[in-house]
Amino acid sequence: MSIQYEVEPLADSYGPADSFPKDFGYGEEEADIEDSTAPSDSKPRILLMGLRRSGKSSIQKVVFHKMSPNETLFLESTNKIYKDDISSSSFVNFQIWDFPGQVDFFDPTFDYEMIFRGTGALIFVIDAQDDYVEALGRLHLTVSRAYRVNPEINFEVFIHKVDGLSDDHKIETQRDIHQRANDDLADASLEKLHLSFYLTSIYDHSIFEAFSKVVQKLIPQLPTLENLLNIFISNSGIEKAFLFDVVSKIYIATDSSPVDMQSYELCCDMIDVVIDVSCIYGLKEDGSGSAYDKESMAIIKLNNTTVLYLKEVTKFLALVCILREESFERKGLIDYNFHCFRKAIHEVFEVGVSTPWTSSQAAGTPCSKAVTLNGTPRSTV
Repeated sequence: MSIQYEVEPLADSYGPADSFPKDFGYGEEEADIEDSTAPSDSKPRILLMGLRRSGKSSIQKVVFHKMSPNETLFLESTNKIYKDDISSSSFVNFQIWDFPGQVDFFDPTFDYEMIFRGTGALIFVIDAQDDYVEALGRLHLTVSRAYRVNPEINFEVFIHKVDGLSDDHKIETQRDIHQRANDDLADASLEKLHLSFYLTSIYDHSIFEAFSKVVQKLIPQLPTLENLLNIFISNSGIEKAFLFDVVSKIYIATDSSPVDMQSYELCCDMIDVVIDVSCIYGLKEDGSGSAYDKESMAIIKLNNTTVLYLKEVTKFLALVCILREESFERKGLIDYNFHCFRKAIHEVFEVGVSTPWTSSQAAGTPCSKAVTLNGTPRSTV
């Protein structure tokens, strides 16, 4: 597939694409909104658990540290709890705790009540290419103990390393793990405990898609963001829109239409293209520059009359849209609606800064804002 792309020159050029600093930004004018971070103890906590060699550390490194999948083959096994602060955006702002596979919940030195009490999501990774009977036993022990301490935890199961399985084998493995795990919970009278299952691999975009779903559950503003995106695309002739965290390529929100995996992959690839081109042609003479700035914008025209349109929303977030060429002829209207959308997003940020976000707010009421798109005032919630 041939791709034509147009990238608008950036005011401030980029550094190397594989070494994004987490604190890249514009300057002082927007520090009041986006540089206000909550103390680490108030950040939602995501736990990565599973048996040894199930792929927990590889997932963390690929998604949040831009490590290539092949490099993860040389990672050593985790032998202690590894804590990682993720501060790549105002919404994707949490801690990941990577647990060694040999964690013993019955060890008196392991204060699991303290750990589970402050947890927003627990991800249990199961190696789909291995015998998962032992993993299912550990999954049941882990989630049952965590649920009794904190019933508000979101329990996520990554059926990992499915790249080596056929499509039929993937479906059968997911069905079997789903059935066994829920039967174990029913036997323990824990029917109210809900498990979400995802087929994942670090060798494709499935791991980013799964982590996007996990993170979205921890964003109290998610209904507001989805509503803003619905209003934006309906008034702009856009088929699909994603609000991306540029560094991790997690999408923190999308409109209400179903997510097509191929469309998501195209948008992820577009972010890579924009950053790579900017790194090549946008560097200053001394090699300095910002990794992403407020002038960032790109248009990629595919040979099937589809247009990909990327615009900067905040210093951490980008809006990536999919639309037809005939719809893109109304670019002035789209840009005006985007300006209104961007303004509304910044208002959501302002509310978030004035009200510190903790994991206990994950199920809170979203803020209400009003936005004018295409000249018509609309309520976002």
